[in-house]
Amino acid sequence: MILYWQVFWAHFTSNLLGYGGGPATIPLLQHEVVDRYGWMSNGEFSEIVALGNGLPGPIATKMAAYIGYDVAGIPGAFIALFATVAPSLILMVVLLGILMRHKDAPQVKRLTKVVRPTIAVLLGVMTYDFFFDSFTGSGWIHTLVLIVAGYILLEVRKVSPTWVVLGALIYGSIFLGG
Repeated sequence: MILYWQVFWAHFTSNLLGYGGGPATIPLLQHEVVDRYGWMSNGEFSEIVALGNGLPGPIATKMAAYIGYDVAGIPGAFIALFATVAPSLILMVVLLGILMRHKDAPQVKRLTKVVRPTIAVLLGVMTYDFFFDSFTGSGWIHTLVLIVAGYILLEVRKVSPTWVVLGALIYGSIFLGG
């Protein structure tokens, strides 16, 4: 029962505090899953982020379902999914009227301008952690190969991220034995 509560709380707080949607919640969820509860390593979490980005739909719900299932089975997946959408649902129902009345207020516009750079910094720190773990875990040659190949495939060749992630997973399973 405590595990279910922890799964709920980790996803609920991450999504409650993650103003701006999925990308804003990823560093918060990483802190809960990796640092606070130790359910998975940084590398495992980064694989979930990559897989979630490659699949269609909101990343937060895909990550919640996977993490919840990995930690606490099918009930855990449902609890994590509910906890992920609950903050938005509650805020939409309660605050929609207030927000619509004040959407053009300077305070609301200032809040958005302050939050965006904060999210960028949090995502930058998380990216640095992923790169550092990749360098120390897989070596700089494999990391460099994946970075260059990913850039070429995504930016130059315009290949779907799904195929790039799948290719990276295959590369890792062949060359890194994992």
